[in-house]
Amino acid sequence: MNYISKDYNGLTKTIAELIGGLEVKVDTIGFANDLTTFRGKNDVLTLMIHLGYLAYDSEKKTVHIPNEEIKLEFQRSIHEVKHEATLKRLAESEQLFADTIRQNEDAVAAQIEKVHAEETAPLHYNKEDSLRSVIKLAYYTYRDHYLQFEELPAGEGYADIVYLPKHDSDWPILLIELKWNQNAQGAIEQIMQKKYPAVLQDTKREILLVGINYNKDAKAGNKKHTCKMSLSR
Repeated sequence: MNYISKDYNGLTKTIAELIGGLEVKVDTIGFANDLTTFRGKNDVLTLMIHLGYLAYDSEKKTVHIPNEEIKLEFQRSIHEVKHEATLKRLAESEQLFADTIRQNEDAVAAQIEKVHAEETAPLHYNKEDSLRSVIKLAYYTYRDHYLQFEELPAGEGYADIVYLPKHDSDWPILLIELKWNQNAQGAIEQIMQKKYPAVLQDTKREILLVGINYNKDAKAGNKKHTCKMSLSR
């Protein structure tokens, strides 16, 4: 609890992402190899590796929480130390899932826009590949209910992002298609035209089609992100 509550730049966000199931980059070079000398977020994460609370991928130079038991320890710790910023991020992600399942298109678009603005550097904000990363960050608590797949072979193409419910979850399948400078309804139409849901029919689950579009040329005061949804059975 003492380590993850340190006031280092970026640590709060990283702890939230780890609890949400993401892998995050870490720089282990320069770690003092003791329990008292810390210069920033990377030293805390490196110590967590040594203590066994995080698993390290030496090829990708990333860390992640290795199992459900340790994830629960992290969750308990942030509540006990009142890690308010982390709790807020987790709550926002949970709310996004709730808004998605209720098909609240405006709320989903607004949250995606918020995460895009907060988490993307201005230099990369208008790059097409950043939108996929934004979606994954926004929905990062998916592991409580879902398995995540990217570029899933489906029908006559590849579905951008699919969240497949775990066996003990009664939530619908989420099939998300992303568009750039087009429109969200067009994303839904592409899902149907290319028959993406067909690969998921045997699951006997409801399939919620989610189309998200980012329009970088939207005028000031207009929403840059839009969302359309449709239920497929």
